Order: sequence, then structure tokens, then C-alpha cells
Amino acid sequence: MARHFQKLLAVGGLNGEVEPLETLLGRIGEEPVDAVTVVGDLGAPWSKADTYRAVFKTLGHSGRSAFWIPGPNDAPLGDYLRESYNMEIAYPNLRGVHGTAVIGPDHVLFAGIGGEIADDPEVVRSEEALIRYPGWEAEYRLKVLDEFKDYLKVFLFATRPQHKGLHENGSEMLAELINTHRPRVVVTAGDEPEEERLGTSLVVSPGRLDRGSYALVDLHEATVELRAVDWHAAVGN
Repeated sequence: MARHFQKLLAVGGLNGEVEPLETLLGRIGEEPVDAVTVVGDLGAPWSKADTYRAVFKTLGHSGRSAFWIPGPNDAPLGDYLRESYNMEIAYPNLRGVHGTAVIGPDHVLFAGIGGEIADDPEVVRSEEALIRYPGWEAEYRLKVLDEFKDYLKVFLFATRPQHKGLHENGSEMLAELINTHRPRVVVTAGDEPEEERLGTSLVVSPGRLDRGSYALVDLHEATVELRAVDWHAAVGN
């Protein structure tokens, strides 16, 4: 790259609505966005495999590096994994990071885990009707991060971490992962656009793109610009 990785486009809550993603990527075409992150839910309930393919093709055609995780309702997981696998072969700039990590542009590490994370160690894990894991499994899957201590990191979670200081609900295990590995930015799913600090990490919920919300994150400054667009007006223009 001619310049250092800096700007990250963060979106969530597609819920099978591919047109807003296409429109947004077209609108930001001239902005210096270096990569895109997408936190689930990704697919439409009635035709998930088709919408996965459409979402991944849209990201692939953008030419930007893109990273994503599934949401709780992107079950069964096998369908999601199959489409991710096929599209990552077709588009080398795409990578799903569900339960794993990958080195992105300018040696920025992207890692995450999708689905619902429950701190109860006895919770029933599921990948068929719902994607859900006990917190210990999230910690176990991301043990690989111990090998990348000096990398600048971006985490993707479909479950928000707990913030004890703000008395907000969320996963205590994910908060511990953040406090241990200190990513520069954490992108989480959520209905409403929000930002907060958890230790030294900026935690961003871009809101739901199908409702017009998204975020632009400055990775160097660890700041975020929460944005909204009226899709009806955008289509009309």
C-alpha cells in the first residue's frame, strides 16, 4: 500500500439487505477507506445462502479488504462457512474471522467470534438453529492471539462486551479478552450506533445498516464518526 492503513468502514445488521451495502460502498468510493468490517446478522431468514453469496460478492467487487463474522441468526453455521469458503477463493481480499485471526493490510490483525456468547459455562452450544457458544469456547478459539502480542488489533464480536463501569449488560468473557489483548478497536453488533471505551480499546457498534447506520473508524487515532443515511433518499438521488 502507498500509505498506512488508517480508515475502517464498520457496518452491521445487514439481515439480508444487500442493496444498502452496495449503495454505501458506492457512496464512499472516493473516501480513503482501507478496509471494511461486517458484524452479523448477515443473511435473510428465508434464503441465507443466496444472500451470503450476494453480500460477499458485493464486498469482493469493492476491491477493499473485508472481514466479517456471523450473527446468532446466521445458523446453520455450515451454510455460512461453505459460502465464506467459496467466496474467499474467488476474492482474495475477503476473509471471515469467525473464531480465528488473520493479518490484514499493513500488518493489522483482525480477529473475532460471531454468534451469541454466553458467560454461563454450562450453556448449550449451538450451530444449527442458533449460533451460540459458552464464553470459555470463545476464549479457547482465540488463544492464537497469544502469538501476536505486538500487532495492532481489530476485534469483531456479534455480542457486546460487558462494561462494568457503565453497568451495561454484555459478555464478561469478551471484556476479559479485550482487557488481555488490548485491541485498538472492537466492532460489535447492536441495533443502535454507539461508542465507548473499555480500557484502552475503542468499542464501536455501527448500528444496523438496513436502518441506515454505519461508522467510519480512524484506526490510528482510535476515534469514530457515527453516520446515518436515508436509503429512500439515496435511491431517489
